[in-house]
Amino acid sequence: MRSLERHRDVAAYALGVLNEAEAFRFEDHLMECPRCAAHVTEFGPITRQLMLYRRSTPQFVHPMAKPGPQMLNRLLETVAVRHRARRRRTLYAVAASVVIALAGPGVAVMASGDDSAAQVVEATDARSGVWAQVTTENEGYGSQVELKVKDGAGSRPCHLIAVGRDGAEETVTSWQAGDHDTAENTMTGASAMHMDEVARYEVRTADGEHLVTLKPR
Repeated sequence: MRSLERHRDVAAYALGVLNEAEAFRFEDHLMECPRCAAHVTEFGPITRQLMLYRRSTPQFVHPMAKPGPQMLNRLLETVAVRHRARRRRTLYAVAASVVIALAGPGVAVMASGDDSAAQVVEATDARSGVWAQVTTENEGYGSQVELKVKDGAGSRPCHLIAVGRDGAEETVTSWQAGDHDTAENTMTGASAMHMDEVARYEVRTADGEHLVTLKPR
């Protein structure tokens, strides 16, 4: 396969439509082509949106089906409800801050138990030496994920995988590790799973080598 054809396979690889042999050849190319690695990362949000659409669409629905006349109204109503809920949470937080400020020292603050609070977990693998930190926050569609990782082993394409409590796996984000770069790198992604549905996160290379596991509390 010529170099130009490999560049053109970025979208097909990101969407998972290459066969096993083609994907293997493209991953070899990916290890030597920072431009393609960056393009694969850029396709991440599109891939996740298509996956969410596939999960939420019944099999009998034609993929090009047009939305019904009431869909826009329902979407607008859903957005309005979420905005009202966020405004209420903000007002509660401001009210709590005022109470604390007026009450002075010695006031014990109780956790609200809001399941939208961000969750942070980090780990270092003794074998690979890779350190990673995952910060997740629930959203209506699943969860928003931020990954920070240090990997000085050399240039290689990597993935953050969310493993559900039911064993299902989902690629949250992909990136190209730098050549012996020990600096902290930050990526963002999204998952169709909510925080309480995730059993663990795993950082793996594109060829499946396990680098580090992060288990939420």
